[in-house]
Amino acid sequence: MSLPDVIIVGGGVMGCGIALRLRQAGMKVTVLERSIPGAEASSAAAGILAPQMESDGPGPFLELCLRSRALYGALAAELRELTGVDIAYLPCGVLKAGFNEAEIHHLEATVAWQKALGLRADLLDGKQAREFEPKLSPHALAAAHFPDDHQVDNRLLVRALSMAAARVGATFRSGYVRGVIEQNGRAAGVDLDGDLLSAGAVIVAAGSWSGLVHGTALDPHVVRPARGQMIELQTRLPVTTHILTSEKGYLVPRTDGRLIAGSTMEFAGFDKQVTAEGLARILAMAQELCPALATASVTSTWAGFRPYTEDKLPILGPGPLPGLFLATGHFRNGILLAPITAKLLTQCLLGERPSLDLSHFRYDRFSVRAPM
Repeated sequence: MSLPDVIIVGGGVMGCGIALRLRQAGMKVTVLERSIPGAEASSAAAGILAPQMESDGPGPFLELCLRSRALYGALAAELRELTGVDIAYLPCGVLKAGFNEAEIHHLEATVAWQKALGLRADLLDGKQAREFEPKLSPHALAAAHFPDDHQVDNRLLVRALSMAAARVGATFRSGYVRGVIEQNGRAAGVDLDGDLLSAGAVIVAAGSWSGLVHGTALDPHVVRPARGQMIELQTRLPVTTHILTSEKGYLVPRTDGRLIAGSTMEFAGFDKQVTAEGLARILAMAQELCPALATASVTSTWAGFRPYTEDKLPILGPGPLPGLFLATGHFRNGILLAPITAKLLTQCLLGERPSLDLSHFRYDRFSVRAPM
């Protein structure tokens, strides 16, 4: 079978991960990015790999997330071998704290259905939770423990993926993609700054900007930016070993004493400013979860755009034209879903049957225009 040349629109963790797998499958790949690979959402994330903590219940999306989490150990080893970069994959586990009866009931229900599926999860009372994490707030009444939810340093991840893709032969180009070019009823390339760049297949993996690429059939309101503000704190020694979360946010400890605290959820268009209100909410959440952070230094603040869809599910697989494929809308799980997305899109491009049913993630499932 003759393999097509492929253009990937978007050089974040999705685009670079897909490029790596397509090159390893023998395809010629060009990645197009407006600036530098991973400069947007991939670098702005916290690196949480937590399908169990994040999940609302069993179903296709949970299965997608669990499959991707299972790929991370091997991916970390592969990237270290290819690039020498350690992506700081850390099997640290997650504690989700409850501070009132309603939150405790929710944690109980979550642990119950996950145990019924054979997943590891436990409900701890406040005393037991503080035996795991002595710095957890004394006001936490209980916590759910998800030992198989982990973390990675997302900035190291996207750097390693872009290096690995380049090392196996992917080409990277900078420029503004105006749209997908259609010829004879199929995708034939893209308009790059007014010039036609031809290809046998096009993958749009442009995150929150995917709907702005003409020819994708994605209304700009179907995939839209959800701003998340973040804070980096620094302590001399790590304050916690687990990721700590509550209904209000999360704390992700790095092994060098840095701690990532987030995040807000705001629909502010493409306005990336960091606000006093947003930072105040995050700092209040951080100190509620872990009062010892009151004396931590604030070393950095930033905001990023998560590609949001109304049903909070990604858009994966074939697009409206033969030869056009979509990998976007991953919302808060972009880092987690990078490995499985790369695997599934590669299967699609090779003409293979995807190892997971993609019908739940089709681009045309949105029959009603999403509200502004």
